[in-house]
Amino acid sequence: MRFFIVDAFTGKAFAGNSAGVVLLDAPAEPAWMQAVAAEMRHSETAFVVVGGDEGPKSLRWFTPAAEVALCGHATVATTHVLGGEQVYATLSGELRAKAADGWVELDFPSDPPAPSDDDLSAILPGVEIEHSGRGVENLFAVLPDAEAVRTLEPDLKALKATWKGRLLVTAAGDVDGIDYVSRFFGPGVGVDEDPVTGSAHCVLSPYWSGRLNKTDLTGAQVSARGGIVRTRQDGDRVYLSGQAVTVVSGELHV
Repeated sequence: MRFFIVDAFTGKAFAGNSAGVVLLDAPAEPAWMQAVAAEMRHSETAFVVVGGDEGPKSLRWFTPAAEVALCGHATVATTHVLGGEQVYATLSGELRAKAADGWVELDFPSDPPAPSDDDLSAILPGVEIEHSGRGVENLFAVLPDAEAVRTLEPDLKALKATWKGRLLVTAAGDVDGIDYVSRFFGPGVGVDEDPVTGSAHCVLSPYWSGRLNKTDLTGAQVSARGGIVRTRQDGDRVYLSGQAVTVVSGELHV
């Protein structure tokens, strides 16, 4: 079985978010995929079935600790490896992706955050929170400015004890060409901080599109590695675009 390590949402190696991509001839046992993901130790490893009949390719994503229903950067990585236009059958339904001109565009479901009264003070002690909400799987917090997002140090133990242990924080951008910044913390799924989180932009895009009154946006995830995600809001869909670079390829022997 061929495998790849790809840096997604970046145009240069050793930046963005790295993902494992495993090409399968047939569906694999979940326990085996989980073991491979734990061995890979990336925030996500994608398993895509490329053998068999024509039609949507089965695509599943695993963190080192759990399977997740949606992952943007590992889908960018998978499509970067396969090239062309792809249709995937996933836990989040049928997803479409296209690789062209050095970019990969994903067609994902929109996940507008619903306002909530979650008390995030234990997770974000001493931090001013302008707005809180929930997406399908994430707690959501809007902070006063980009610098507050960059310097944030959440209590990960307190976060892990909540709902699904996943928190997305954001603020308006403060540099030219960047509409908003964000960070994502997911100790509940074994990822303390994700470098760049494509699926998070399914939450960010509808929020910032509504707030800024425009459909085409550019977001920067301001983790240590950092990355850029372009979004286009289209009704109940979000089109996410990012670049990717293959840094390792090889063969699994088990």
